[in-house]
Amino acid sequence: MSSTSPSERTSLLPNGDRRNFSESDNTFLHRTSRLFKAEGEPSHLDSVKFFVFGSWLNILLVFVPLSIIAHNLDWDAALRFSFSFLSIVPLASLLGTATDQMSTKLGQTLAGLLNASFGNAVEIIVGIAALMQDQLVIVQNSLLGSILSNILLVLGCSFLAAGIKFQESNFQVTAAQASSSLMTLACITLIIPAAYNSVKTPVGSLLASPLSTDSSVIDPERWNGLLIISRGTAILLLGVYVAYLYFQLKSHSYLFQAEGNQETEEPQMNIVAASISLFVVTVVTAFCADFLVASIEEFADRYKIPKPFIGLILLPIVGNAAEHVTSIWMALKGQMELTIGICVGSSIQIAAFVVPLLVVIGWISHHELTLFFANFETITFFASVFLVNTLIQDGKSNYMEGLMLITLYLVIALAFWVS
Repeated sequence: MSSTSPSERTSLLPNGDRRNFSESDNTFLHRTSRLFKAEGEPSHLDSVKFFVFGSWLNILLVFVPLSIIAHNLDWDAALRFSFSFLSIVPLASLLGTATDQMSTKLGQTLAGLLNASFGNAVEIIVGIAALMQDQLVIVQNSLLGSILSNILLVLGCSFLAAGIKFQESNFQVTAAQASSSLMTLACITLIIPAAYNSVKTPVGSLLASPLSTDSSVIDPERWNGLLIISRGTAILLLGVYVAYLYFQLKSHSYLFQAEGNQETEEPQMNIVAASISLFVVTVVTAFCADFLVASIEEFADRYKIPKPFIGLILLPIVGNAAEHVTSIWMALKGQMELTIGICVGSSIQIAAFVVPLLVVIGWISHHELTLFFANFETITFFASVFLVNTLIQDGKSNYMEGLMLITLYLVIALAFWVS
């Protein structure tokens, strides 16, 4: 009678190991299943209902298909511009709603970074497209205009809105100063190429074309120096921005959290529905923004609107519609850390990440984009950063500070209108 040896009865893997693998798989599958089933959160149907019917502004979503039809049928430029502009208003509101719902799970710091990233997606796409077509001045003007719009108009309106509702709003001083210091560094990196060009420019040519950033006007030796300075600075700025993300999200994340006990709201959307909604609305917004950009030039020619005003003022206002609505909404709720994170964080992302990234992409693709901006734009940027640093250094805001920021933005807009 044959007997089975112990080794023949032993499984290839011990029972304990097999159980551990099974438990690990079950745990992962269970967590994934709970996430998509929205267990313990509002259902997908309730999330969609809240997202679509939660605001009267969503009535304006009717202009989304109208803008698509007007663009494809090549209607009058005024109609195409108006429909595209009105379609972006509810889309910006929906972006704010999705970000607000995600902030209940992700926290204010990460939610603010997420909103800034999604808000700047359009600028990145448009910037790369313009760079590939050698429209270097358009790239520079649109990105600089986006920075000015965020730190002056959007932040100013947020301070003004919060100041009307609350006598005074408070936010973390150290975090705000760290953010504004990085913005100052980015500003200085634009001043240095302009200073280098001024020093290396002969007096006669400086008087002949003082604001030119065209490589065909600048002599080859000076242009080569600007390229070396810009590309080296771009690499350093990208490294500083990565370090800033680690500082903000990991090592010193406590500095960016709101002080005291903030009022917590029950989420109206589950995290999956909010994430999908944020992605979908961002894509639709990008298309509508493209339709708007396509209609602006014809609209401007017909109604005699200056091109510099369009590039630095009008386009950034439309492109920053998402940040504008979200920032004001958060300021009215007293969540000033999130407001600062959206306004200043978005500007930092453009100045310390998007602009250097486009310089590097231009370097790789043989499109010579530099950090040399015209003197007028550089001085405007410096004055704006100086005022913002002065106003936020005490960690408090009121409606008067908001009025100051808005006033400076209007003065700059007036200057670009006649420039």
